[in-house]
Amino acid sequence: MIKMSEPIQEIPAEEKPTSFSVFYSCMRCGTQVSQSELTRLPEIKCICGFRVFTKVRPPVVKTIKAF
Repeated sequence: MIKMSEPIQEIPAEEKPTSFSVFYSCMRCGTQVSQSELTRLPEIKCICGFRVFTKVRPPVVKTIKAF
């Protein structure tokens, strides 16, 4: 039998990992828009009216060792 004389202590949740902001670029005018800005709008559309975006890649080059 377990005695519960001591109060139960809550374990603090780990800190939320930092979310990386994703940026998209308009194919027509090149305007960069964050993902949070696009989710606030009712439709995915650039300020120029174009609806095609590409994901902006980070400038990090990954090197993979060949076998």
